[in-house]
Amino acid sequence: MKLSKAHIHTLREVPGEAEVPSHIWLLRAGMMRKTVSGVYSFMQFGWRTLRKIEEIIRQEMDAAGGQEISTSPIQPAELWHESGRWGVYGPELWRLKDRHGREFALGPTAEEVVTDIIRNEVDSWRQLPINLYQIQLKYRDEARPRYGLMRSREFIMKDSYSFDRDEEGFEKSYAAMREAYTKIFTRCGLTFRPVAADNGAIGGSGSEEFMAMSDVGESDIVYCEKCDMAATTELAAGVDAAPDVTEMLPLEDVLTPATKTIEAVASYLGLSKEQTLKALLFDVYNEVPNAKGEYEHKEYVVAFLRGDREINKVKLINALGIAEHLIEFADEVKIGSATGCVGGFTGPVGLHDCRIIADSEVVGLKNLCAGANKVDHHTKNINYGRDWTADIVTDLKLVGEGDACPVCGNPLRAARGIEVGQIFHLGAKYSAKLGAKYRDEKQEEHLIEMGCYGIGVTRTMAAVVEQSHDENGIIWPISIAPYHVILTQMKPDDAVQTELAESLYKQFWDAGVETVWDERDERPGVKFKDADIFGIPIRITVGKKAAEGIVEFKLRREKENEELPVAEAVERVFALVI
Repeated sequence: MKLSKAHIHTLREVPGEAEVPSHIWLLRAGMMRKTVSGVYSFMQFGWRTLRKIEEIIRQEMDAAGGQEISTSPIQPAELWHESGRWGVYGPELWRLKDRHGREFALGPTAEEVVTDIIRNEVDSWRQLPINLYQIQLKYRDEARPRYGLMRSREFIMKDSYSFDRDEEGFEKSYAAMREAYTKIFTRCGLTFRPVAADNGAIGGSGSEEFMAMSDVGESDIVYCEKCDMAATTELAAGVDAAPDVTEMLPLEDVLTPATKTIEAVASYLGLSKEQTLKALLFDVYNEVPNAKGEYEHKEYVVAFLRGDREINKVKLINALGIAEHLIEFADEVKIGSATGCVGGFTGPVGLHDCRIIADSEVVGLKNLCAGANKVDHHTKNINYGRDWTADIVTDLKLVGEGDACPVCGNPLRAARGIEVGQIFHLGAKYSAKLGAKYRDEKQEEHLIEMGCYGIGVTRTMAAVVEQSHDENGIIWPISIAPYHVILTQMKPDDAVQTELAESLYKQFWDAGVETVWDERDERPGVKFKDADIFGIPIRITVGKKAAEGIVEFKLRREKENEELPVAEAVERVFALVI
């Protein structure tokens, strides 16, 4: 392709909306353009890279036994009601109606649709296992789209679904997908690691996320350098402090004026934060909205954990068995009048008409200080079992850097990552609700064992840019670069340069080396700047030594360039690309 004929529009300034490098450089390189918030159109260079990522996915999925299909992203609400997810998925599920009032969803995923296909077309053990996958647009009605392709409302995703006779068959399917994902992300040039993760709205009994390591990633992970433990902080198990065996002391109410925070009360009373009890107040809503589409109040929940700990909201949600959108921090006045708690001075003794959930650690602690449910007062020497109990006791702790590894006890390390893929063990979650069964050799019916596996295609492209860029632009790996070589001609009106550039252009394309020829009538500085922004891995410059058969050879990832005879430059290109 000749660059003078291409529809390319690079930006010299950083777009005001862009915060992270991938968003900045994909816009500045003209690879995508915003349509509306969270929705993007892809221009030629960006689309070529996306198609290359898709092709890598197809090759590895096909090699692992996957069969590509295509279902519509417009999914009937009946299937979502049947699985029970119409209400669970919440406001992020993009709902719509046709002219007849029938409800549909723009699919964020396709468990229901694909399970429906299987239940209608599979009835014998001889038809299993099956792994169906597709690469298509998906939709999520994000309240606050941000970071470009990393948190968008429309995105390209590869989703696949395995169907097996039993757990043993599923384990083989899962292992095949895990290996395929490892190959896919390696070929895309990512530095990544799989970590144990929460299943979220997909459900099932276990999952792993493939994290592209990045300081701007939205996911926090913890890992142990002494063992194989690695998990998102949403899932990572907390390790309780050893139970306290000291004697219980009598309750004592104390005046603590203007001490609404753990730090303030601990300082005022001369205690460590570990000797205090933290209270967090929540409002929980009914799963089914009313006729106006509003979620109505169901109950109040008060969570307690050691004062120096932070709550893991995902663990709280899982313990309550609710969807994320059905809980929020409570209004202190409303919850106070209903339960007896007092904002900033809430404790477990004397609460009523609310559900109390306690972190497992506090059960073994002694003589803690907590709010007295009176303004400017706290109670000292509160003990679980003697003075209060909880409706639910479970791990609520948010795990972080330096906390003990739940496997071996060594200090954990923390990092951030971009979730580019996730694989799930669904078990019979969907097959049971939608009736996906098969008959075995004895004609006995069994539920099909399922797994599902997703890759964010557009997010993978963004993750590569996050890991591979510098102050001048993108640095694409050869495997997914829009073109392998950019051929930069210094003087488009120079006949010798034109002849050499045209010869190289033809030679490269004939050999399968994808090349863009920059023969625009622009200053050299503009051409070099654009070449860097585009991130094309190899730059060959045809300049003043063209008559001597000398060109400039430069790799985008390196600072220096070198002059080479044409034949040697061609040989170097072939060695890198072919």
